[in-house]
Amino acid sequence: MCAHLGLYKDRKSTTAKDNKMKDKTSYALGLSMANQFRSTGIHHLSIDDFTEAFRDVYEEKPTQVSYEEAQKLIESLFERISNEEKELNKKAGEEYQKVYAQKEGVVTLPSGVQYEILKKGDGPKPTKTDSVEVHYHGTLINGKVFDSSRLRGKPALFPVTAVIPGWTEILQLMPVGSTWRVVIPSNLAYGEAGAGADIRPNMTLVFEIELLKIEENQ
Repeated sequence: MCAHLGLYKDRKSTTAKDNKMKDKTSYALGLSMANQFRSTGIHHLSIDDFTEAFRDVYEEKPTQVSYEEAQKLIESLFERISNEEKELNKKAGEEYQKVYAQKEGVVTLPSGVQYEILKKGDGPKPTKTDSVEVHYHGTLINGKVFDSSRLRGKPALFPVTAVIPGWTEILQLMPVGSTWRVVIPSNLAYGEAGAGADIRPNMTLVFEIELLKIEENQ
């Protein structure tokens, strides 16, 4: 009898452990989904309706909307989020450039590109047909680094016309030996498409560019 009681106790303990692990796993899945939603711009939703939809699917109950209608609602949501993000990024960039333009020594070109000379160079200036060797450090307007040849410890070499339009414009104004801080509006950077995970649509970019040398293209 005691042996049977011991076996029952072990089974009960195992069941409790299994349930606890199932609860933890369920929570982990919810945690992962919540982080994914926030990272894609979904900051406001009804938790009650969300969990009700989960329950309806798992319990095979009739859903309140069809899957086709649900897909259209989701597409509409992400379109709205995308448009809001583009507008917010554009306004943030414009405000940043407005403030930066007031800084002594900053030049704003007709295109909207801004530059500040950190170190004067006395060498020649590249043309559109040249390639250049540069060191650069690229950040968002909040200071987050998205690309940097300096951090890699190796300068970059590329044709003047093989980069974003803002770079093509500014490189032709820089004498070799110069180091400039350059602010490029989104329309002369990556525009509404953005680039990668860090450069979101309509983001203004900031670069520190050192022009090391010019190489004529053959």
